[in-house]
Amino acid sequence: MGAVTVIDRDHISLIMQEFHEYPYMVYMSEDRTKERVASTTWWAKWEQDVSEYIKTCEIFQKENRKNGKKYGLLQHIEEPKHPWETINMD
Repeated sequence: MGAVTVIDRDHISLIMQEFHEYPYMVYMSEDRTKERVASTTWWAKWEQDVSEYIKTCEIFQKENRKNGKKYGLLQHIEEPKHPWETINMD
């Protein structure tokens, strides 16, 4: 494995963009992006930089939300016997 030290902050941003935005507009997860970056490059605090880059990637956050955690199922509640016995909010 031949890692390359990257110093210039402008290049770091380009490298993260290249490894996060896979061909065909597929945006890699944080773990997958870190694997790809680590396979060819290195710089101080690279893992923190990649994590921050992914957190600020608007397209990834929108796409990830579609495939993210599913909502729970509705639960049956007993019919209240007195006014104000049960209050629900959503």
